[in-house]
Amino acid sequence: MSIKIKFRNRDQKDFFPTLQKRVNEYFETRNMPKSGNWQMKAKLIFFLGGFITLYILIILDLFNLWGLLGLSLLLGFFTAFVGFNVSHDAVHGALSSKTWLNRVFAYTFNLAGTNEYMWNIMHNIVHHTYTNIPGHDDDLEPVSLIRLSTEKKLKKVHRYQHWYAFFFYTLTTLSWVFKKDFATFFKKKIGNYENKKHPAREYFILFFSKAVYLFIFLALPMLVLSVPWWQVVIGFVLLHLVQGITLAVVFQLAHVVEGTEFPEPLEDGSMQNAWAIHQVKTTSNFARRSFLANWFFGGLNFQIEHHLFPHICHVHYKRLSVIVKQTAEEFNIRYNEHKTMWAALRSHTRMLRRFGREKEMAAA
Repeated sequence: MSIKIKFRNRDQKDFFPTLQKRVNEYFETRNMPKSGNWQMKAKLIFFLGGFITLYILIILDLFNLWGLLGLSLLLGFFTAFVGFNVSHDAVHGALSSKTWLNRVFAYTFNLAGTNEYMWNIMHNIVHHTYTNIPGHDDDLEPVSLIRLSTEKKLKKVHRYQHWYAFFFYTLTTLSWVFKKDFATFFKKKIGNYENKKHPAREYFILFFSKAVYLFIFLALPMLVLSVPWWQVVIGFVLLHLVQGITLAVVFQLAHVVEGTEFPEPLEDGSMQNAWAIHQVKTTSNFARRSFLANWFFGGLNFQIEHHLFPHICHVHYKRLSVIVKQTAEEFNIRYNEHKTMWAALRSHTRMLRRFGREKEMAAA
């Protein structure tokens, strides 16, 4: 039975109220909503429009095999970008001030082959509450061959994980489609989260939406395209390899990089830091000044701001990051960031290498 995690450090009680006050003042003085603005509308049109256009171009069967494979690769990228920019904000209730609109766009997760309901549990509840806590944050347990915490038993094969981990990252969304959503749905407990009871309609949505997804992206192309069925399967797999590694890498760069902490609770479940400070110390930003990163990654390169204010739309994170960094420094809290995505990627690779070698982790 897992212990109940508690964030109760009263000595750190001033940081988050101070930060909240400054963030609220930012929006109030500008008379701005915390939800999406014109930029969010532009992203909706660009990413959802691109996703739909690419799919239609494939279904119309206007291209040869190589053209179809190229479109499949692009569709994989756009599926990931829809997840970053649309689905993710919608599930957090941050895309729009209208609850029903967030609910509608949250179902775009199902267009990626995953399940909106399970994503909410695994990401919004489990990951955002127990960030980087070994044994409680399921994101630290991608597959048995990858070791992302000292709690996990070290195997000889882990010594080479910095070479092979990225291959497994490509399989991320294929796992979601065919295995992970079902496995986690029927788990009785995920860390501290009681996962025993689900609304009856979620059973139907899980199986029905998976069937619809497989029909749209596998069965229908087999019926209408002039290429053999096995070439359709190749295109489907390629789509997911691109989608999978894009999603996995961006999320890994937020937490499994140098500078972030992997704190373990005391015997009674108490954590060393208050919740907000825990989020800052276990999270890292990258490429804050990059227009391309800000546009394509849906604010996930501002992961610190996202973990502190998940109900604020990501289009505001760039400016909020100035406030968060300044406040963190005033309270002597390390603000983790890498200036470029490449720097963050190298840092993640070094962390994979260190976690694969017990002595190096003990000395770190």
